[in-house]
Amino acid sequence: MAGSSVVYHSLMWCCSILPRWRITCYKGWTSAHFASAASYTTFHENWKVKSSKDSRHRVTKLWHVGLFRNRVFYCTSSAGAWEVPLTSERYGVQRLPFSHVSDKDLAFFEHTVPGRVITDPDMLKPFNVDWLKMVRGCSKVLLKPRISGEVSEILRYCNERNLAVTPQGGNTGLVGGSVPVFDEIILSTALMNQVISFNGVSGILVCQAGCILETLNQYVEEQEFIMPLDLGAKGSCHIGGNVATNAGGIRLLRYGSLRGTVLGLEAVLANGRVLNCLTSLRKDNTGYDLKQLFIGSEGTLGVITAVSILCPRKPKAANVAFLGCGSFAHVLETFKVCKGMLGEILSAYEFLDDECMKLVQKHLKLNNPLTGEGSPFYVLIETSGSNAGHDEEKLNNFLEQVISSGLVIAGTLATDETKIKALWALRERITEALTHDGYVYKYDISLPVEKLYDLVCDTRARLGKSAKNVVGYGHLGDGNLHLNITADSYQQTLLNAIEPFVYEWTAKYQGSISAEHGLGFKKKQHIYYSKPDEAVELMQKVKAMLDPRGILNPYKTLPTQGSH
Repeated sequence: MAGSSVVYHSLMWCCSILPRWRITCYKGWTSAHFASAASYTTFHENWKVKSSKDSRHRVTKLWHVGLFRNRVFYCTSSAGAWEVPLTSERYGVQRLPFSHVSDKDLAFFEHTVPGRVITDPDMLKPFNVDWLKMVRGCSKVLLKPRISGEVSEILRYCNERNLAVTPQGGNTGLVGGSVPVFDEIILSTALMNQVISFNGVSGILVCQAGCILETLNQYVEEQEFIMPLDLGAKGSCHIGGNVATNAGGIRLLRYGSLRGTVLGLEAVLANGRVLNCLTSLRKDNTGYDLKQLFIGSEGTLGVITAVSILCPRKPKAANVAFLGCGSFAHVLETFKVCKGMLGEILSAYEFLDDECMKLVQKHLKLNNPLTGEGSPFYVLIETSGSNAGHDEEKLNNFLEQVISSGLVIAGTLATDETKIKALWALRERITEALTHDGYVYKYDISLPVEKLYDLVCDTRARLGKSAKNVVGYGHLGDGNLHLNITADSYQQTLLNAIEPFVYEWTAKYQGSISAEHGLGFKKKQHIYYSKPDEAVELMQKVKAMLDPRGILNPYKTLPTQGSH
């Protein structure tokens, strides 16, 4: 460790915080200095923490040592106090009758992707755990292909051998969809990170699935474009994973979902066949739109290996307003005024409650930019356009209106990049702050906007003192609530009080139990709260047709047949 310049947080601490950060280690700091969480925190606070577009690749290089050392790896939950309980034990899951990896299988993989097969148990640990530290598998093998042909060979072989496979991108998912449940082979897209082409006229980007979102955004920004989505985990999430989970994020209000911006994709099916639908056409009305099957399928129908995506022009002017509101009714009314007065330049409308603000202040030492006693609710509004003077005039008129009408208690405006990033950090790092508050029960809900915060209030009243914190924040512009409940540790009794209450409440108001995170492992059995039996049955038939042996990301997305 002393000789390395970059250490990926998730590799050391199983993603104890959002894995979009890196630490630059200076001379004298070795692995011994990180023997405890306290020493890690001291280091984290005393040295600069930087976002990095290349940290994942450098870690990959560090981890190529000793591929076949200690090949025997047993699935056990007694590895240490920091270890996350095995998913199979915590949730009582039974392993399906897949084959076990043999030495002959390892020899084939080494021949197919030479030098890119990882079997060392210590190296595999971070890939077996989600970054929220809620689920853990015990995979014995991690494969790192570089091209779709290698993915094809791997899946063809695994299908013949009945070996289960878990595709994995940046492993930033929130529902346990990107890590094994048992000993599934992990198929990482980390080395599939090449830009294939970019059209500077149309703004169409074609790239491999393992490209990191932030890296892509930096690439297209150099040519005066931006990516159509932006996420808190952009420093480590992969575009293929974004598409596979139909990730939403903070730009959806302006640019729409990936179902509209993804023009084409390439995917490898379970039997190894390559489905090339990598079109770069805005219009193509020939037959069924097959790419939509794979967008949001969470790796259960095929492994996405390349994507064609439409990028919007980079705005020439950007502004962020951070406002305090006295009630959620005022948050909603401010949104109505915002849409009417800002119109075409409105790019984001986010909200968070005062409990969220207290958490980022307490755990991350971020400052509330609004002085005084605080507000029950906060709103972050972003505008982006092509004329700075025009945008500033519209924004000032809007702020004057909402302040004079009493909808907004206080506010601040940022126009330079440093201040804009500081304001966005208050919203984007809430998830990180929650992980420092204890075990987190996370719910990603779509609801009619007028009902959005009622669920938080009702949940808070229901749980009382049994929960440490019950907070709400999210993308109000598209009706997406992130409801989070924290406790000192995982408690089954608390979970029983939360579920199915939250899902029943959501279904009562015709909402969705997963707005943008997907179903993964943790929510697959609850799909019936949002989808009718006929729809789920048809999904299962599609899965059976494309993956008859069920080797692709088993135990995820769809409920066990006969369990409803």
